[in-house]
Amino acid sequence: MNNIPQVKIGLVAVSRDCFPASLAINRRKALIDSYKKLYNDVDVYECPVCIIESETQMVEALEDIKKEGCNALCVYLGNFGPEISETLLAKHFDGPVMFCAAAEESQGDLQDGRGDAYCGMLNASYNLKLRGVKAYIPEYPVGTADECAKMINEFVPIARALVGLSDLKVISFGPRPLNFLACNAPIQQLYNLGVEIEENSELDLFEAFNKHKDDKRIPEVVADMEKELGKGNKKPEILAKLAQYELTLLDWVEEHRGYRKYVTIAGKCWPAFQTQFGFVPCYVNSRLTGRGIPVSCEVDIYGALSEFIGTCVSNDVVTLLDINNSVPADMYEQSIKGKFDYKHTDTFMGFHCGNTCSSKLTECTMKYQKIMARNLPEEVTQGTLEGNIVPGDITFYRLQSTADNHLKAYVAQGEVLPTDTMSFGGIGVFAIPEMGRFYRHILIQHNFPHHGAVAFGHYGKALFEVFKYVGAEVIGYNQPASLPYPTENPFK
Repeated sequence: MNNIPQVKIGLVAVSRDCFPASLAINRRKALIDSYKKLYNDVDVYECPVCIIESETQMVEALEDIKKEGCNALCVYLGNFGPEISETLLAKHFDGPVMFCAAAEESQGDLQDGRGDAYCGMLNASYNLKLRGVKAYIPEYPVGTADECAKMINEFVPIARALVGLSDLKVISFGPRPLNFLACNAPIQQLYNLGVEIEENSELDLFEAFNKHKDDKRIPEVVADMEKELGKGNKKPEILAKLAQYELTLLDWVEEHRGYRKYVTIAGKCWPAFQTQFGFVPCYVNSRLTGRGIPVSCEVDIYGALSEFIGTCVSNDVVTLLDINNSVPADMYEQSIKGKFDYKHTDTFMGFHCGNTCSSKLTECTMKYQKIMARNLPEEVTQGTLEGNIVPGDITFYRLQSTADNHLKAYVAQGEVLPTDTMSFGGIGVFAIPEMGRFYRHILIQHNFPHHGAVAFGHYGKALFEVFKYVGAEVIGYNQPASLPYPTENPFK
């Protein structure tokens, strides 16, 4: 994954002047030692400056962690802490911030050894709100050295996503296909998130593609595709064009990233794409996504943004799928009921034409796009990567700006079942507890589009915190049956 940031967290301890500074300093050392022991990692830097009551100490600490290349910050209340200096540090630090606090250590040391950080965290949160400063505060932010080390480690993927967003450019090639108003993308919220966007015409892309016709790198890319596809290479005649297109996108990224470190693409794929380019781009999209450069379909800008967030959080390949079709009753009865603890309405199929990376398919085959071929010659619809999606834990999620510029999100954890889909495309049988209710009262009720991002693992906790940090007004999730949705009919 060479398109996501590496996180280095600066750990700054704070101490109120009416408490022994040694409490904060010794507890900071214990926290660092615990982190190294538990995670064998070097992504946390111990700032030697202990902030007490002085704003000048705050500046010293800020300069020190900047000099050390820290792009995320943990403010650690070793005792009560100075609410002004510690929140000023969070305000002036350019990056994601978390706060956590030290628990008391022993009943035998509650005189000079009592730090009152439990109380200090309340003052810190109050002052953060006064200053309008965002910070990640764990669910229970007070703990021992080992417990706080775990909190910091859980902050790493959250920080990675937030740092990535602050240095991201979305490159799109549009306009959206006809009848795809669902993928509308008001760009104001992108700027609010600190994300840049470059919107291009598909004609610009076509011109760049034609300029790559005789690119000397094409044979090398074709050979790599042949190696990846193996026995699934059923359309060898199309690989040269796909390689030409891949090189076009990669060169465009390098030439247009500007001052941004990270890039994601919202690509065009129909209806005129096939007839003009002579193929569909699904397989190329899957290959770039596999390298950490997510490429969404149908110029879905917020889909691409969501994929990038999931890539940062999971440090793994993600995909973008249609929340597509119900599972037939006979398939549920034969392959799911009694074998897995899911109701029929907990299941559905996630599908897209062929944009899922080969590493996330049980096996892959290069084919033509069946839906498009109903209206077009089959030869111009070649380029999809088909197969069943690998079984295992998943998180379905999305961040979206509504047409009237409200930021909303959803997160739901579940799994892909080891069930043959008996269908086409990149597709899987998904199961999410209480999916039917979630589908109606979150996805439909809040007007989310049909595309959902998929991370391969359970990352709901981190994604929820990312969406909360960036200011999503709604963060829907698959609520248990005992917890009705506000719009759920109580008389159903």
